[in-house]
Amino acid sequence: MPASLPPVGSRTLGRTGLAVSALGLGCMGMSQMYGPADRTEAIATVRRALDLGVTFLDTSDVYGSGHNEELVGEAIAGRRDEVQLATKFSLTRTAGGGMTIDGRPENVRACAEASLRRLDVDVIDLYYQHRVDPRVPIEDTVGAMAELVQQGKVRHLGLSEASAASIRRAVAVHPIAALQSEWSLWTRDLEEEVLGVAREHGIGIVPFSPLGRGFLTGAISSPADFGDDDWRRNHPRFTGEAFAANLRLVDDVRALAREKGVTAGQLALAWVLAQGDDVVPIPGTKRRTYLEENVGAVGVELSADDLARLEAIAPPGAATGGRYVDAGYAYGDSPEWAG
Repeated sequence: MPASLPPVGSRTLGRTGLAVSALGLGCMGMSQMYGPADRTEAIATVRRALDLGVTFLDTSDVYGSGHNEELVGEAIAGRRDEVQLATKFSLTRTAGGGMTIDGRPENVRACAEASLRRLDVDVIDLYYQHRVDPRVPIEDTVGAMAELVQQGKVRHLGLSEASAASIRRAVAVHPIAALQSEWSLWTRDLEEEVLGVAREHGIGIVPFSPLGRGFLTGAISSPADFGDDDWRRNHPRFTGEAFAANLRLVDDVRALAREKGVTAGQLALAWVLAQGDDVVPIPGTKRRTYLEENVGAVGVELSADDLARLEAIAPPGAATGGRYVDAGYAYGDSPEWAG
């Protein structure tokens, strides 16, 4: 390990005792959403993550319609024992580019078997319902997930972007180790109610997009920076007046980062890490250089003054624009996608 990179360390998700690396790796971008990815570099990035102690890997059966699970499976071949492997089910991409959601027990079982095959593993460490299906009682879905635990095919259960009400109903069926939701300096909806409920029930927090879909790194200065196949080109926070308004927020983050001698991305990630020992962010990247920059955030110490200044820069609601192009995909238990 380069001397400049700190040890990643570990954290425990929830009362179920799932120990993972303190920083995870979101693998979605290796298969979709953020422009083309090089398979060789993507696999090298996963393997470099393991070398650096980033052993908590996050994928889903919907990322690249199965491609991402296959890629992750190839990358961890021969190193399975080092990895805490998380994947998800319930979303399926339609021919028209939309999403369907299916939380039926029979789909839970079928999806798990398919994920095990693609990942080429015997057991999944953390199995999430990617989005809660409003048409299926969550008790039925979690009940089927619990059967997978009993069968030894899954070790721990998780929910993604679930409401407080759904969390309460789910934990009555089986312990939930982790809640995956968007959380960053510019997306703080989680703090309104859901965070408290999750902690009340001993559920660990796994923030996705902790770098604001890359915006908080300061590397994006214009909508022209996005390729034609990058979904951010049409994202509400990356277009028109919203882009300019959000860029001012990022400029303030960059200014504080310069004072501390770190990158804007490292500062933003350090803020998420500072939100509690039960928080394990999973910044996504498909390149080793960005992975190593993210690992550097583990060594960034934030003082009370730093945290106060960041709170002033990015209080709840500071970001301009919605989280998704379609408001129907926004936080809650309606069908959502891209997490």
